[in-house]
Amino acid sequence: MQAIQHILIVGGGTAGWLTAAFLAKTLGPAMRITLVESSEIGIIGVGEGSFPSIRGTLAAIGIGEARFLRECHASFKQGIRFDHWVRPPDAPRTAGHSHYFHPFSQPSQRPHRPELLPYWLLGAAAEGSAFAEAATMQKRVADAARAPKRASDGDFLGPLNYAYHFDAGKLAALLATHAREALGVGHLLATVERVELDAAGAIAAVHTREQGRLTADLYVDCTGFRAALIGEALGSPFKDLNSSLFVDRAIAMQVPYARADQPIPSYTISTAHEAGWTWDIGLQQRRGIGYVYSSNHSDEAAAEAVLRRYIGPASEALSPRLLKLRVGYRETQWVKNCVAIGLSGGFLEPLESSGIGLIETAAYLLGFAFPRDGNTEPAARQFNAHMKARYERIVDFVKLHYCLTQRQDSAFWRDNQRPESIPASLQERLAQWRCRPPHRMDFITDLEMYPPSSWQYVLHGMEYDCDLSASRAAYPQFAEAQQEFRMIQQLSEHALRDLPDHRALLEQLTARG
Repeated sequence: MQAIQHILIVGGGTAGWLTAAFLAKTLGPAMRITLVESSEIGIIGVGEGSFPSIRGTLAAIGIGEARFLRECHASFKQGIRFDHWVRPPDAPRTAGHSHYFHPFSQPSQRPHRPELLPYWLLGAAAEGSAFAEAATMQKRVADAARAPKRASDGDFLGPLNYAYHFDAGKLAALLATHAREALGVGHLLATVERVELDAAGAIAAVHTREQGRLTADLYVDCTGFRAALIGEALGSPFKDLNSSLFVDRAIAMQVPYARADQPIPSYTISTAHEAGWTWDIGLQQRRGIGYVYSSNHSDEAAAEAVLRRYIGPASEALSPRLLKLRVGYRETQWVKNCVAIGLSGGFLEPLESSGIGLIETAAYLLGFAFPRDGNTEPAARQFNAHMKARYERIVDFVKLHYCLTQRQDSAFWRDNQRPESIPASLQERLAQWRCRPPHRMDFITDLEMYPPSSWQYVLHGMEYDCDLSASRAAYPQFAEAQQEFRMIQQLSEHALRDLPDHRALLEQLTARG
């Protein structure tokens, strides 16, 4: 058994360079890390959003917040606003809300005070208030284009939980510069043409056009959808998820602001359409807007029409970029001496920004379960079991957004409600939540990307019917809950006065950087 002294990461982009930086920081200078990437392969860059875990990752690898904001043209993300997911835009106003919000802050719960969700279901909050608005102040803050923090707050700190929007290409460039210059990661520009296996079926070397034969003790596959090592060479099977998650195409444009001082929303705007949904992300200098859709329910021409109609006249001078998405994952992402991270391991559409989060998870697992002595089998079993479970749970969470819709206006939405398209594990949870709210005991925290509160926001944002009448006696703190809901509204008024304008804070922090 040979100790691992050299890691070769094949492929760059966010997956490759984030992994390189994290491993270099975690494993220390004694570990030799080299990244090889082709100058001929561009960055896919579909996702320009992240989950709050990104703050801890940036801090861990040593990139300051102001530098990140400046170099990646980034903005703050406090959650996602879902427009027309419950019912179509032409539904009468009396039918209910036209949108709901998934904030990143947890529902308020002070010590010795009641959990708020059951009491919201029982009517203790102000009449007509959505759960996310009643239980946190984040929706009101975000709706007012306020930032989640103040200039005086430290890096990655603030009174409200947050993530970021960013330019995907610029993030990869920042990570590459930091990994090479600050963390000592080696870098080779070369195109991998074939993979050589040894007698045991492990990777012996990768052969490149420009650099010849390259060897290492451990290989990390960050070659994207191609999966040149884990898929093509080692044959790890891919589990297709199109029977549950239908979207498999994306068409996108980069849209300049009409005015230099235009307010920047501090949330992603996700708008449902007849065969999918658009993302609308505000960066410092532009908006990133794209339409994710199902090729079984639409075609490229119709999708482009939807995107241009959403953007309006600003789209007339712009050309769209079409991407084909392979939705699914490999249940075995560590085979012998090769680990897949990023798109080579799987992709679950950008709805809740799971892409960057899954890269973070995989890099974290590899770094902290790293088999320095070369005995990879126990670490591989742990890695594969954890990643498989995390993918399964994200599939359930993403499907939750689709299957609870009340829309009947297109085949796409009707098909998403078919029971055979809903994973059995999600159906079981939904059956339990008919008579009780989701609880933290429903979730194995280390295997979840999304906390219980995220499930609660989406479940009840989608107006899922939960009847607590039979257990009303189990919730005796109705008056206390009413007081908490009133307090949250009062604190919201204070937050609106205290927190700065989103664009103004970005300008202040990037100037500082």
